[in-house]
Amino acid sequence: MKNISYFFLLSFWIMGCAYRPNHQDVIPKHDTFELVSEVVHETRVLNVWLPEGYQEGQDSFAVLYMPDGGIKEDFPHIANTLAALIANKEIPPLILVGIENTVRGRDLTGFSNAIDYDSKYAPVTDGAKEFRAFIATELVPAIDSRYRTKSKKGLVGESLAGLFVVETLLNQPDLFDCYIAMDPSLWWNDNYLVKNAATQLEKFPTKNIQFWFAGSAVQDISKHTNQLAKVLETNAPSSLKWQYSDEPNEKHSTIFRATKEKAFRWALAALAD
Repeated sequence: MKNISYFFLLSFWIMGCAYRPNHQDVIPKHDTFELVSEVVHETRVLNVWLPEGYQEGQDSFAVLYMPDGGIKEDFPHIANTLAALIANKEIPPLILVGIENTVRGRDLTGFSNAIDYDSKYAPVTDGAKEFRAFIATELVPAIDSRYRTKSKKGLVGESLAGLFVVETLLNQPDLFDCYIAMDPSLWWNDNYLVKNAATQLEKFPTKNIQFWFAGSAVQDISKHTNQLAKVLETNAPSSLKWQYSDEPNEKHSTIFRATKEKAFRWALAALAD
């Protein structure tokens, strides 16, 4: 990394002390429960936001899952954003499930051959496949048993969580109906995901899937998000509807808040009936 400030912030994001601007987000009404996982061998904390009128009605709803979903992480500002968009009838009503972090760098990264470089930022890595299995085999069934849900699901994340979103899209696309990634850390493992994206896209299912992603002005991220967009231009199958938002005026610390509304308006249409 050539940018010293980015170097500094990156270590915070990956080690779980995710840098966020000093916003005073109102914590919305929500449910919190713990789930003992046999897959990741931890007790995980989940925060669940329900759309207005859920308790009084009988309707079922699609679910948006979000790593970095703690009360001191991204859960409040994303729940409040969804509430406003739903109230304005800009997106369909849905349920938000925030997954609170434990060891962020482990859960959100896949394997790395670039050990000397990547280990400086995430000493414990390659837990993404277990974390993904936890979501698919334990968390989703738990949410379906507790709440009135539809089969439609989405996944959203920024930075390392964005890396997890893209890895899930390319490796197990059937798990979700829409994917949203802000400033995904595609530099991980010497840009492995983008380098191998064309091969993975050859195996893409016929299920219709939507993918929205954005890249900020940070050089070590934007060059890879732009590269991924070029790969998709040539190799995306007809079943994958995608949109890339190049954001050269945004920083890594601002891109989530700057792009979330337009991302949700476009991508969450996939969760409508």
